Parts: sequence; C-alpha cells; structure tokens
Amino acid sequence: MSRYIVEITNGNKTDEQGTIGFDPPLRTFFLQGFPHPETDECALWFGAFLEEYPTLESIIERARAAGYEVRGLSREMMVAMIKESGRPTPPSLGERLGIVR
Repeated sequence: MSRYIVEITNGNKTDEQGTIGFDPPLRTFFLQGFPHPETDECALWFGAFLEEYPTLESIIERARAAGYEVRGLSREMMVAMIKESGRPTPPSLGERLGIVR
C-alpha cells in the first residue's frame, strides 16, 4: 500500500499531514485528513470501500466536490500510485467468500 503525505485544505482549515495513496486489497485510492486530536478518527476519509475510487483523478475530483484541495502531489508520487493501481490484484478472501462486495 502506498502512502504519501500531502497538504489538504478546506476553506480556512489546513492539514499539512494529510495522506493519499492506493490500497491494493480494496483496489481504491484513498485520502485521509483532519484527524481528531483525541481519537485520531479522520474528518476526511475517502476510499474505504472496494473499488470506490479506481483512479487518482476520481478521488481528487471527489475531494474538490466536497470542498477539499490536495496540494503537494509531485509527479513522482502520482506516477508511483498510478503504477501501483495498474497491477492486478486477486480477489481477497472476503470477496471469494462473498463477504465483501
């Protein structure tokens, strides 16, 4: 699983330690930010479900639609995530058992 630190803004709030990456078992890109100081539960968490955001573009567009901007994505980060997302991933045990859809 790839994980990269990015800056995420929402209006006048900024999380300089936001996370973006690709989760091979779920075959989705994910974006997390704005953790609660006591529980670490993120106010922003996209990409927690199977094949929810299959492209980097789709998760960036979703973030923008929700009022978030992602900054600090380098070309190298984008290429690495896109490469990882292109590798075939076999169905997980949960998928094979029909638990995850």
